[in-house]
Amino acid sequence: MSQDTIARLKENVIQGRKTKDDEGVDDSLSGTPGVLELTRLALEEKVSPDIIVNHGLTAGMQVVGDKFATKEYFIPDMLASAEAVGEATAILKPYLEASNSEIKGKFTIATVKGDIHDIGKNIVATLLRGAGYEVVDLGINVPTEKIVQMVRENKPDFLGLSALLTTTMLAMGEVVRELEASGLRDKVKVLIGGAAVSDEYAQEIGADAYCVDGFHAIKMVDTFQQRKL
Repeated sequence: MSQDTIARLKENVIQGRKTKDDEGVDDSLSGTPGVLELTRLALEEKVSPDIIVNHGLTAGMQVVGDKFATKEYFIPDMLASAEAVGEATAILKPYLEASNSEIKGKFTIATVKGDIHDIGKNIVATLLRGAGYEVVDLGINVPTEKIVQMVRENKPDFLGLSALLTTTMLAMGEVVRELEASGLRDKVKVLIGGAAVSDEYAQEIGADAYCVDGFHAIKMVDTFQQRKL
C-alpha cells in the first residue's frame, strides 16, 4: 500500500497537482488526491520521511526537470510542480527534524541592488526548497551590505545572486569583492543567474558558478556538496 502511495505521489508531482481540486497537466487524475493529500497519507502509513522525499517528491521533480529541458513542459507546468513539492516539504519538515534527517545545505538568495525582477529567483528558491535545501530569500533590490551581513551572520553554504539587466549585474561583482574584503569569500559558494549573465561573467567576477535555471542550480549545489564529503 505504501509503495502505491509513493508511486501516486511521484505521478502527482509530475502532473503538478497540489491538491485533489487541481486538474494537472492532462487532467486524468482530476478529483483524486494530490501531492499534499498523498504526503499526509504516506505519513499516516508510517512511510519514512526520507522515502517520501527521495522516491516521491525528488523523483517526481527529476522527471519534471527532464520534461522542462526537452520543452515538453513550460515554466507554468514546472512551477506548479515545484510549488506542490515546496508545500509538501513544509509538511514534512517537523518529521524530518524528528528523524534527525539533515537538510542538504543552507542557501541564501537575492536579486541584487537596482534590480526588481524576481520571477527567476523565486523559481530557483522554490526548487531548492523542494530539493531539500534550507533557503533564505532576501528579496529584490537588496543592497550589497545586507547580502554580506547575511552571509556573515547566517553562514550559508551557498549564495545565489540574480540580475536581469546588464546595468544591475555589475552589483554581483561588487558583492564578491565585498565578501573578499570581509574575509568571507572562502566561506560560501557564490552562484549567479539571470538573463544578463553567463559563464564568462561568472569567471570574470570570481563567482563559483553560473546557473542557467533552477534545475541547473540544484545540480550545481548537489555537486558542490558531494565534493565536501
